[in-house]
Amino acid sequence: MSAPSPPKKRTIASLHALHRSRTPITCLTAYDYPTSNLIESTHHSPPTPGIDITLVGDSLALTCLGHASTTSLTLDEMIHHCRAVMRGAKTPFVVADLPFGTYHCGADEAVRSAVRLVREGGVDGVKLEGGCEIAETVRRIVEAGVPVMGHVGLLPQRATLLSGFKVQGRSPAAALAILHDALAIQHAGAFAVVLEAIPTPLGAYITERLDVPSIGIGAGPGTAGQVLVQADLLGLYDAFKPKFVRRYAEWAKEGREAMGSWARDVREGAFPAEKEAYGMDKEAWEEFMALAEQESVDLAGRST
Repeated sequence: MSAPSPPKKRTIASLHALHRSRTPITCLTAYDYPTSNLIESTHHSPPTPGIDITLVGDSLALTCLGHASTTSLTLDEMIHHCRAVMRGAKTPFVVADLPFGTYHCGADEAVRSAVRLVREGGVDGVKLEGGCEIAETVRRIVEAGVPVMGHVGLLPQRATLLSGFKVQGRSPAAALAILHDALAIQHAGAFAVVLEAIPTPLGAYITERLDVPSIGIGAGPGTAGQVLVQADLLGLYDAFKPKFVRRYAEWAKEGREAMGSWARDVREGAFPAEKEAYGMDKEAWEEFMALAEQESVDLAGRST
């Protein structure tokens, strides 16, 4: 029986095909080889649907590096993590966040940053936060040959300016501004747009107005796809839990319990057991003991 064919690499064309067929697009974050390889494994475990997009999100500043804000992440750190992710990602389309401060001082800086993420980090595309004010920057990056995913609504990199991680677009004027932002980013050449923390009807309305896929996170079920932070989905990061997160596992709790059990077994002499240790041929051991004892005699003689 022949081996099954390897899954096909996700591309912008295949993502848009999913969008046209109204098949929801899936996206999860990854920050290193293990988390990336876990996403890749979904493509080799039928009938589980494979995750379409791997996002190397700047949320790694919080969940992986222990920073208090995503704004602490540097471009060099992001490239380092992208390289690790790419070693595990063979099938998903891989997008990396442009870190705070790497695209805000002009289009030239943004293009250089985006090109570094593709050339040195190996990713397929980049994601930028912002709307109308960065549309020209998005256009320039796309013209340079780098695919761009937009991000409007709640902008985590500007959380301080927005007075925290709050739902956006609840007033008519604010909702209209987010619509304009999403359309501007699409018209600038983005292949998809993330909609974060906006009311459900607004998420659905913007999705219908866009020609490219919308990827929702806290934007309701009416978007073309969904994205979550992998650590949130698996219950690995419990510093806080946004309303839009659904936990599908409790790995942090299970991990603590496992570590505690291991430490107790070590203290009580129950680990390692014989089945977890290596043996030695009896004759070889006896020969070793004879050599060791002879060496002890020789060493004792020299010491006198």
